[in-house]
Amino acid sequence: MKKILLIAFIIGVGVAFYLGRALPLPEAVTYGVTFSYLYAEKTLGLDWKKVYVAMLDDLKIRKLRIPAYWSEIEKEEGKYDFANLDWQIREAEKRGASIILVIGRKVPRWPECHEPAWVLERPRGEQDQKLFQYIRTIMGRYKDNPDVSMWQVENEPYLPFGECPLFLPGVFEKEIALVKSLDSRPVLLTDSGELSIWAQTYRRADVFGTTMYRTIWNTWTGTFTYPLPPGYFRMKRRIMEKLYGIKPMIVVELQAEPWAPTMPQETTLEEQYKSMDVNRFRKNVSYARNTAFDTFYFWGVEWWYWLGEKHGNWEIWNEAKELFKKNTSPVF
Repeated sequence: MKKILLIAFIIGVGVAFYLGRALPLPEAVTYGVTFSYLYAEKTLGLDWKKVYVAMLDDLKIRKLRIPAYWSEIEKEEGKYDFANLDWQIREAEKRGASIILVIGRKVPRWPECHEPAWVLERPRGEQDQKLFQYIRTIMGRYKDNPDVSMWQVENEPYLPFGECPLFLPGVFEKEIALVKSLDSRPVLLTDSGELSIWAQTYRRADVFGTTMYRTIWNTWTGTFTYPLPPGYFRMKRRIMEKLYGIKPMIVVELQAEPWAPTMPQETTLEEQYKSMDVNRFRKNVSYARNTAFDTFYFWGVEWWYWLGEKHGNWEIWNEAKELFKKNTSPVF
């Protein structure tokens, strides 16, 4: 029986890779970025508004993925401060940029879950009700803004990563249902490209987003590059389409910054360059193009600026500028 299962698995993988190879590469691609003002300011010590404007005006970025940090917006229960998020959306609007707005308790950047301190003191069931109220408030404020192209609900909800409690059964599904009841724009759901099989998120999504990290660091292997060919992503995409139907798929986090054991300001440049420099940036872009996706949101624009302003190295910033000059706009 074990031999039969092994043979079936090998045949299944072979067929999947064949199906993946059959996916045509897109003629045109588009690039955007994920931007975290908290990461730019609190971690990298930058003037985040200066970085944001440079990103829009120098790089000419017109596709943004922006987290709405619950911990910052509702520091006190029922008292909302939208100043920073309003400013980002307003500046994007001036330039005709489109925005993916990420809402929920788990949104991009460490520690992943960004809940206000006061809600953590409540019973878990009450925490969830407060989360739903927060989502209603966020959507009530921004759902009439035409520059918000879609809502991302939570970030990699099924991946146990970061300082986050596990989602209670049914809570994530209720979040999705709530968002859909409040607005007709697509719901984007995301998952890990390397560590997840995608099924739980893909089948629930209007638009599916994968991460794409090439070189990482962990305590077991140190700096490690995934030995996965681009066909691995084509294979997974083909399997999901066969199982759950064809739907839009994008790369929400294309690695373009280092993955090191400590934060950049605590890590030598030599160590950072092991997982990201301008040559690795180019290789990651080339790799991504061969996965058959047509829309990529870079992860690391804040670091590109930090590397230039703090260390005089603008290579990746300028390399990205050339890419954005060629930008096209397929779907999202």
